[in-house]
Amino acid sequence: MANLVQNVIAGKPLATGGLLSGPLLSPLPTDTVAAVDAAIVGVGYISEDGVSMTIGRETDKIKAWGGDVVKITQNEHSVTLQYTMIEAARADVNREVYGEPNVTATAASASSGNLLAVRVTAEQLPHRVRVMEIKDGDARMRLVAPDSQVTEVGDITFQDSSIIGYPVTVECFPDDEGVKLYIYSDDGKKLAP
Repeated sequence: MANLVQNVIAGKPLATGGLLSGPLLSPLPTDTVAAVDAAIVGVGYISEDGVSMTIGRETDKIKAWGGDVVKITQNEHSVTLQYTMIEAARADVNREVYGEPNVTATAASASSGNLLAVRVTAEQLPHRVRVMEIKDGDARMRLVAPDSQVTEVGDITFQDSSIIGYPVTVECFPDDEGVKLYIYSDDGKKLAP
């Protein structure tokens, strides 16, 4: 089969938002176009670096007498996502970073704008569903993490020459079928009627 440039897809987010997060056990989309459950909401803009997915496999080489490798065993497998959320004044973003019970949002009033009160604690962050929406022309891709958890928050810098961003690492855990991440795609090339 020949190489086709039409099979090359850029990782652009949907205009309505590329990354969504919701409560664990929310109904999951199973293709690229099905409606996403209302409980799974967008977390706003992600930095220009986008979302990085890392699939880790740790293996051991078993050697026979004489040094030949005769077997490779896998003793670890992981799927992680990394991205930086840049809407620092958004309640949903702060809930992702600090945990829902640690963020109180108060709507704007005549005397103040939208208020956030955040408590930074050592509590583990909850497991959540995460969905990434990608669109390039007519091509679409959707990544669905049925059980994921923010396991690391990188350095948050407050300075006048850059925006505030929350760099996070998200670990994906297996669902009851052993799947850590579902990837659905549609190349957008429909047949003529």
